[in-house]
Amino acid sequence: MITMTQIEYILAVDRLRHFGRAAEACNVSQPSLSAQIQKAEDLIEFPIFDRSKKPIKVTDQGQRFIDQAKQVLTEHKKLIQLSENTTEPTGQFKLGVIPTLSSYVIPLFIESFSKRYPKVKLRINEHKTEDIVQLLRDDQLDAGLLVTPLNEPKVAERRLFLEPFYAFVSNDHPLFSRKRIKETDLDENSVWLLDEGHCFRDQVIRVCSLTNRHPVLENVQFESGSLQTLVHLIRRGRGYTLLPYLATQDLTSKERQTNLKPFQKPVPTREVSLVFSRSVLKTRIIDALEDEILKNLPKSLKDINESGSEIIDI
Repeated sequence: MITMTQIEYILAVDRLRHFGRAAEACNVSQPSLSAQIQKAEDLIEFPIFDRSKKPIKVTDQGQRFIDQAKQVLTEHKKLIQLSENTTEPTGQFKLGVIPTLSSYVIPLFIESFSKRYPKVKLRINEHKTEDIVQLLRDDQLDAGLLVTPLNEPKVAERRLFLEPFYAFVSNDHPLFSRKRIKETDLDENSVWLLDEGHCFRDQVIRVCSLTNRHPVLENVQFESGSLQTLVHLIRRGRGYTLLPYLATQDLTSKERQTNLKPFQKPVPTREVSLVFSRSVLKTRIIDALEDEILKNLPKSLKDINESGSEIIDI
């Protein structure tokens, strides 16, 4: 009989198309993973993977097996989740968070969540939006904390809060002397951006109407995966970037008064949500996460609503 462990190993190889990476993802040695998959293939009497191809390919019979195996694993997980779905939240829970939220939102609630729900084993990893969506589809994550709307039919969204954008400008920037700014004030040739794949980068491009952008420094092409890196560049040099509200809390009091520029209404804003597969059964843990995040938000964020806001698509 094929075991659930063997099915998990097979689906990991299918997902990653590499035995070594699949073994690492499953936290086993490659020889052990390969041996278990070989045992499964011996039982069903046909190869699931064509090992002569690089990257590894799935055989036609193997694809039919994998399609069925995904359904079996999903139903197996549902049985486990039902047993964990007691009055008190308990069990393992995997949460994916986008980088522009993790540094600012996780510290708000992680301590209180850990103390209040000691029986929940919460595993948090940073991923970009498209990776979180794919991991949710593959049942590799239980939920994601990211920017919405996603418009994904199989993914449910619970809005947590709206987060307005601010411009952070250098001391010599033309907008430095302004109290408030409009989107039309933003210069496409002096903006520092996150690198590709970050949804916040896409939102900044929309807000700033970037079409034919040139680098801030003529002979330097630089994009970062960190908002803090962009802030440091502007502190020591020139240009500007946009920051979501929570990221502005790391600025000094003086910077918030002089270098940080709020927008006139309608204020460009992002919608932050807890998202999860519509078939997930770990609703008690999702409810607990939502409750702890909302309870620990700054009051200034709790008070923001759609009136006067322009929610920017991702």
